[in-house]
Amino acid sequence: MIAVSNIQLAFGGRHIFDGVSFLIGKNDKIGLVGRNGAGKSTLMKVVKGVQPADGGDIMYPRGTLIGYLPQNIDTQSGLCVSDEAKKAFEQTLKYMEERDRLVREMEERTDYESDGYMDLINRLQEVEHQIELHDGYRMDEEIERVLKGLGFDPADFGKKMSELSGGWQMRVELAKILLQKPDLIMLDEPTNHLDIESVLWLEEFLKDYPGAVMMVSHDRQFLDNITTRTIEVTGGEVDEYPASYSGYLEMRKERREQQMNAFKNQQREIARIERNIERFKAKASKASFAQSLVKKLDKMEVVEIDEEDARAMDIRFPEAQASGKVVVTARKLSRSYGEKVVLRNQEFDIMRGDKIAFVGKNGMGKSTLSKILVGDTDYSGDFQLGHQVTIGFYAQHAADTLDGNDTVLDTVDRVAIGDVRTKLRDLLGCFLFTGDDVFKKVKVLSGGEKSRLALCRMILEPRNFLVLDEPTNHLDMLSKEILKRALQQYKGTVVVVSHDREFLRDLASRIFEFTPAGIREFPGNIDEFLEFRKKEDMRSYEQEEKKNKPAQQTAAPQPQKTSSEQENKKLRQEVIKLEESIRLQEEKIALLEKKLNDPLQFKGGVPDQEFYKEYEKSKYLLDAYMKEWEQKIQLLEGGS
Repeated sequence: MIAVSNIQLAFGGRHIFDGVSFLIGKNDKIGLVGRNGAGKSTLMKVVKGVQPADGGDIMYPRGTLIGYLPQNIDTQSGLCVSDEAKKAFEQTLKYMEERDRLVREMEERTDYESDGYMDLINRLQEVEHQIELHDGYRMDEEIERVLKGLGFDPADFGKKMSELSGGWQMRVELAKILLQKPDLIMLDEPTNHLDIESVLWLEEFLKDYPGAVMMVSHDRQFLDNITTRTIEVTGGEVDEYPASYSGYLEMRKERREQQMNAFKNQQREIARIERNIERFKAKASKASFAQSLVKKLDKMEVVEIDEEDARAMDIRFPEAQASGKVVVTARKLSRSYGEKVVLRNQEFDIMRGDKIAFVGKNGMGKSTLSKILVGDTDYSGDFQLGHQVTIGFYAQHAADTLDGNDTVLDTVDRVAIGDVRTKLRDLLGCFLFTGDDVFKKVKVLSGGEKSRLALCRMILEPRNFLVLDEPTNHLDMLSKEILKRALQQYKGTVVVVSHDREFLRDLASRIFEFTPAGIREFPGNIDEFLEFRKKEDMRSYEQEEKKNKPAQQTAAPQPQKTSSEQENKKLRQEVIKLEESIRLQEEKIALLEKKLNDPLQFKGGVPDQEFYKEYEKSKYLLDAYMKEWEQKIQLLEGGS
């Protein structure tokens, strides 16, 4: 149990914390929420001890280990990835060095009956126990498991830390924390530098983690799937809710309604008292009574209402001239950086109105293809933009196109047209520029602030094809929701690179998965894609287990017959289900193809985009069912 008690902290005369207190239990999973600038990151620094408080106490049990991952790190390590990760086992490595020294000393001595020799044996046993206790003999296996989970390929383990980008260095730092197995893991925006697969892996790791976790994240689903407590930082204080983020929103709404009712009742009571004071203060016989009412009013503790975010603005992209039906055509599209091939012979079409998500591991070509789409990098092969396509592009480097001498308000005012010019300050508020922030010069803004401003500016420009590379990285929950609603209502075409499942949900209708084998299109939404990938990963795991089975059977030449029979029975049931799924999918495709060959079935004689999506999705699923059926049949025949 960690006790945070009456923490006080002020910067430049502004109270950041004014008597903050809460407890962190042994297995608590806590989401730290609040507006940008409320002090979430600062509070974690105070708990870790890297930011001293002006007052208050933090009490830890003796020997408490805290792992803390800030938003930014500055590593000067000259080690390779695996050796840097091995630092997590610093104490274990010391035990291993001591074990080796003890063994050498025992080999050199011959006084086997002496007390000194017995002391060596006893100490060696203690050291061996500590090594086992800290998984020292599984150290390399654990390092590989965590690094692979966070997206590293084994071929990268030997790379120097200095060769890695900041995002990949951050992953190594996160791996070290997870490998240390601290009593409390504190993470500040851990998903910002992760791809969707690594986010899912980290989510599973933290859900089952046997210690406490506290984190700041703007990934709503990540919070919902891990946390069971929410601590809101607001107005220099904290409010606690025994729920995940979605539960917190509901409870906060109910709490605010109760506060509002209490406030209205109190205001009515205050008005009544004030009327009586006015009535009686002029009468000598009632003067003392009037004075007691005044004292009562002075002592009354005014009911306070939680802040409500006023950024519920409904943003709409300005109307742009419609593009042609085909927005992008790509054939044999390739891109290499030296000997590293990122894209090889990719072929796809993007149609007007498509909302496509690029997902997959980092380094597979998502950002590269985004740059090709907007003409920002070279390529080989055939690439064509459609008729009257106008592009809006957002990426992290979009901030470099801003004029440093402009103010925040000037930056958006230069591109705004029409009625929206009267609402520019409201719009900037949606992207976390409030009050006098709008008069700041661009050159004094942080990297994250510049990125938000670049995104805000892009929204004001009429374009019919938007390419967005990680647009949500520097946005809070509400800003993301506002942007998502705007994109849902947008009539043009969208390509978005994102690892945020909640942001992609009900937005993307086509998924381009970037894999080592190339781009694989999934004609469905993000939830359907993730469910399919989950099943696919399970099949891969089963195949790997099957590969290992012969060796295990050699070691145990008499497997239990009942177990084998049960497995075969289960496989036969799965095969029957798959055959039924294949039959239904084939029937569906036959009906769709019959409709496709009959022009009278369609308005104007031409199938619409939704029809083609349904047709492609059915073929995709049929292919997936067939592959799974073949795998099950092979397993069944191999086990018969």
